Amino acid sequence: MRILIVEDEPTLQSQLAQSVREAGYAVDVASNGVDGHFQGETEPYDAVVLDLGLPQMDGITVLRKWRAAGRTMPVLILTARDGWHEKVSGIDAGADDYLTKPFHMEELLARLRGLIRRAGGHASAELVCGPLTMDTRNSRAVVDGQALSLTSHEYRVLAYLMHHRDEVVSRSDLVEHIYAQDFDRDSNTVEVFIARLRKKLPPGLITTVRGLGYRLTDGR
Repeated sequence: MRILIVEDEPTLQSQLAQSVREAGYAVDVASNGVDGHFQGETEPYDAVVLDLGLPQMDGITVLRKWRAAGRTMPVLILTARDGWHEKVSGIDAGADDYLTKPFHMEELLARLRGLIRRAGGHASAELVCGPLTMDTRNSRAVVDGQALSLTSHEYRVLAYLMHHRDEVVSRSDLVEHIYAQDFDRDSNTVEVFIARLRKKLPPGLITTVRGLGYRLTDGR
């Protein structure tokens, strides 16, 4: 899963990016509204953390432009402590949730998980597919109660498939959602990650749909 963080304060941006990466996500950052708007308009993100007090283009304008262009990714806005009017404007502009500064990083991560989960139609933080269970709260996957040992990219591939269970996911979709923008992307590595996951999962959970991509299913 891939997250965009648009925050102009360098220390907070760095803290956000580090925490979100450590939670298992691919992360892109932008330091002003113009760059953030461009990235959100041209790249496929699973969620966005958007500060409203941005230079060059304010967050409300960025959000309104995204929504007017049909961009539907979940957006969590960051507002000042006494900025109740910003919260109202943000929600009216199309925000899905808000968080008031200062905040605890654990709460931000929980809200991000909730946004991504609801966007995929999932009600619980635990995603289940047959004997496979993924707890998105601690980035942990188990099969029949036994924890899986996964690399960061294997986890991202599996998490994306779990969030899109029973859907056909193309290789290009996986590439776009497991790598950050500045990563040297190689679509062939997706096949490597899929092959590794198949060795760690029960047979038949990940199927290949010839010419289209991959599907995670419990086989029923």
